[in-house]
Amino acid sequence: MHARLREWDVHGAGRILLARFHEMGPDRFFAGAASQSTATILTELMPEAADRARDGADAVSQGRFDLLGYRNLYFGQPVDWRLDPISGRRAPVKHWSPLNAVDATEVGDCKVVWELNRHQWLVGLGQAYALTGDERYASLFAEHVGDWMRANPPSIGINWASSLEVALRLISWCWAVMLFRQSKALSPELFLDVLGGIWAHASYVERYLSYYFSPNTHLTGEALGLFYAGVVFPELRAAERWRSLGARILVEQSEQQVLTDGVYFEQATCYQRYTVEIYLHFLILAARNGIAVATTVHDRVQQMLDFLLAVRSPDGSMPQIGDADGGWLLPLATRTPDDLSGIFSTAAALFGRSDYAWAAGGPAPETLWLLGSAGLHAVDRLIPAPPRAPRSRAFVQGGYAVMRDEWTPGAHHLVFDVGPLGCPVSGGHGHADLLSIQCSVFGEPFLVDPGTYCYSVDTSWRNFFRSTAAHSAVMVDGTSQAVPGGPFTWLARPRGRLRRWRSTDVLDLADAEHDGYRHLADPVLHRRRVVFVKPRYWVIVDDVDGAAEHRVELRFQFAPIEVMLQSALWARAAGRGGHGLFIRPFTTVPLHAEVLAGQRAPIQGWVSPDYGRRQPAPVLVYSAVARLPLRIVTLLYPTRDPLASAPVVSPVVDGDDQPVGLVFEEREECVRFTDDDVVVDHR
Repeated sequence: MHARLREWDVHGAGRILLARFHEMGPDRFFAGAASQSTATILTELMPEAADRARDGADAVSQGRFDLLGYRNLYFGQPVDWRLDPISGRRAPVKHWSPLNAVDATEVGDCKVVWELNRHQWLVGLGQAYALTGDERYASLFAEHVGDWMRANPPSIGINWASSLEVALRLISWCWAVMLFRQSKALSPELFLDVLGGIWAHASYVERYLSYYFSPNTHLTGEALGLFYAGVVFPELRAAERWRSLGARILVEQSEQQVLTDGVYFEQATCYQRYTVEIYLHFLILAARNGIAVATTVHDRVQQMLDFLLAVRSPDGSMPQIGDADGGWLLPLATRTPDDLSGIFSTAAALFGRSDYAWAAGGPAPETLWLLGSAGLHAVDRLIPAPPRAPRSRAFVQGGYAVMRDEWTPGAHHLVFDVGPLGCPVSGGHGHADLLSIQCSVFGEPFLVDPGTYCYSVDTSWRNFFRSTAAHSAVMVDGTSQAVPGGPFTWLARPRGRLRRWRSTDVLDLADAEHDGYRHLADPVLHRRRVVFVKPRYWVIVDDVDGAAEHRVELRFQFAPIEVMLQSALWARAAGRGGHGLFIRPFTTVPLHAEVLAGQRAPIQGWVSPDYGRRQPAPVLVYSAVARLPLRIVTLLYPTRDPLASAPVVSPVVDGDDQPVGLVFEEREECVRFTDDDVVVDHR
């Protein structure tokens, strides 16, 4: 090969390298992508996934891209790699270092630009080529890659401003050349160009690793990119160094970024899912290349998956906690951002876990592309079974209490946030949602996290979606628990802690507090206790402690369902599945109740199912202006019949006229609170 290059025979040198890649590459790469039988198996066993892959590739062929929460985005012809089509802004052509990627006035929404330039849709073209053998897809791949390299020389422009984005593009190129390796469009010259691009990308990532700026999924994603380059293209001079460095970082960060109870340290389920994807790719690719990985990494990955199993809603969706950008490490199948079935399918095959197979609901296309037919057989051999772990569980270090009555699709389920705001490094992906709850009734999400919507393009919307007002929590004096200092920073970070956790066959009790309102002129401490009287209802006790007069708001953010106010402060929510939820607060001061949705001044009553998308959704607000301390006891009462009458409930008060329990007349049942416990009595 070197002799060819000395003679300026680029074609000959490329031909030698491409032949070597044909011979050696498949054994180094993921079994499904390398196997000629994958397309046939996918078409026979998962025809809908095959159809979606072809449809996605056809849309790209017409210059239309589905990215994040946006559909049919058009970037021009030829593609303008620096354009944000939402705002119409185009990032300037200059060295990446002076660019401010989060300045929407300069570059538009960098998330949209970067999502295009991750080139994950090239992998979709490769999948369509594998399924059809249609050279149109291969020609389009060659055209786009060549055009991109000419328009984006190393270190110039927005597409070199993030090492993570560079690493993700590197990963996409590795997959694309593997999937197109049989096509004539992957000429020796193009293969040499791509190989040079891989070298430039890996060299850049190695030089600008996110040790200091974003030592989170940025760092682990970058390490995975280096590992990819090192094992897939060992002919490159720095390959062994990249492989070793990437593996070392991934092993180290598995201990630093994953808490001992399996919660990802940024307290954001989207980024926990990202982290699981990163490590699944690492473990599979390492095993494929005979590289041993410490068992502690395997253990931490399963602990992360176990947490996702615990917070997973009964309908199978992943609740949005903290920031969510809607992206994937590598979308090998079309899924909504809250769909974990593909991840659980691959994890079931890799770890031999029946509970992961249960959560997956069957073998997934991702498992086939990553592990080949052996991966599908591994999932099929497992007998799906619900987790053996307790249905209700506290993740003390991570800061979550989960209450569930059973592992069925029609279960009641509540997630209580009892931790601090975000990770110790910056808290950038955390929300001001301390002591907030999410709740599913008869399997359907009723009280939900609002999502994220955007990062940098609109400060008012960014600040709303991560504020206390957007969550099912308590607000004091109309202020959020924390004040943003920028799109990914906070001026101060409140602390939350779990005071007590008790779980028995008949009830769960989680007792927590936070200091987010200690900064007020009259410092306020909020304590919230949540009790699940299994399997019928929840009682929430909010103690707002202070000495002066304050405005206190008890907020409940619903999914986009119908919520109606009734008499005596009762509210009733009607789910899409024909079930309902009654809510009623009890306190000693007058409360004002209202249901708001889709308001803009101030912004409230919105949810965001995906990045770039928002929709009105009702928020139920009970408010009072009162001298503290104040206690509010709230009943959440599921009902199978949304037209049924509310239960007959009355408060129990002590000598200080404070509510200390609830009496259910029809059941002749009383729930009574002491300072640190709860008792359920039957007459």
